[in-house]
Order: sequence, then C-alpha cells, then structure tokens
Amino acid sequence: MNRTAKFFSIIALAFPFPSTAAFAQTPPSSYGVYPTNYQEIVNAWLNTHLDDPKSALVKWLGEPKPAELPGANGQKIAGYLVEFTINARNRFGAYTGAQRHGVLIRDGQVVKATGFAYR
Repeated sequence: MNRTAKFFSIIALAFPFPSTAAFAQTPPSSYGVYPTNYQEIVNAWLNTHLDDPKSALVKWLGEPKPAELPGANGQKIAGYLVEFTINARNRFGAYTGAQRHGVLIRDGQVVKATGFAYR
C-alpha cells in the first residue's frame, strides 16, 4: 500500500461519513411534518365545512409554505400554509364565485383556516 492510500484510509477511519440513520433522527421541524398529501387533507376538511362539498371547484395557488398565524391568546400557531381559491354552492344552491382561502396544516391536520365565515 502506498503512502497516499494509507493516508486516505486513516482519514476515512478517523472521520467517517454520517450514516443515513443520523439524518433520520433529526428532530421534527417547528412547523410539523411537511404535508405531501396536502390536497387530500384540505379536501377532507372541506367536506366537513362546506354546505355542498361535492360542488367545490378548488384551484391550488402553490405548494405548502412554512408559516405562523395568530392563534388564541395572542400565541402563534406554526404549520404549513396552503392557499387556494374555491367556488362552491352555498345553502341556497348558488355558486359563491371563486374566493381565496388558506388553511394551516400541522402534522396532517388542519389547525387553522383563513377567509372562511363559519355558521
């Protein structure tokens, strides 16, 4: 074995590369787990909050983004903000027109919504 090969062998033993297990143990983000299935999460939530969920026409305005929104008692709620427009029928059967809304998702659940008037 030549001197260069010995040198790199010693370096490799002294400073090993981190394994993928080390990356897997990284603590979760302060925003929770990134919602790769955000469209399913939002659609399931809309099914429980719209007068006529089957009529909903949703247009996604981008990928989820880390965000903090004001919560109860002035505390901030962290999660991933998903923005979209929705045109759905109201309780009178008429379409409302496309309206912009957003939901904050944290760990697979909607924790806050913006732009909705609740009954």
